[in-house]
Amino acid sequence: MRSRKYRIVTTLERGSNRLTRFALRAGFAPRAFALLETTGRRTGQLRHTPVGNGLADDTFWLVAVHGNQADYVRNLQENPRVRIKVGRIWRSGTAAVVPDDDPGLRSRTLPYQWDAAIGRMMASAPLSIRIDLDS
Repeated sequence: MRSRKYRIVTTLERGSNRLTRFALRAGFAPRAFALLETTGRRTGQLRHTPVGNGLADDTFWLVAVHGNQADYVRNLQENPRVRIKVGRIWRSGTAAVVPDDDPGLRSRTLPYQWDAAIGRMMASAPLSIRIDLDS
């Protein structure tokens, strides 16, 4: 069951996520954002979710502010092969939830701190996710 905070925050995010998703697909969104592509666990269809840009060499870190409540987290747990679009470049990789990682500390290592701070404020059940990108 999804928490009350999750329902409130995601209702508020719905409009901005659509705009951000469109901008990311078109390749002109701010560098602070990336587009995560997962495969739907029920439908098998590709799903695109705007996330904070956590690219560090061949690893992409993200903090799922709603943890296992988020559909994209459930999708990548079912099928860990994902793609991430940073700027105009798509990269493939394998995602893994890192339950022993401190998501608060992890968010403080991300390159765009204003976005990470907003994420910490909105978080209901934060969870660290590591994506090992293919070479």
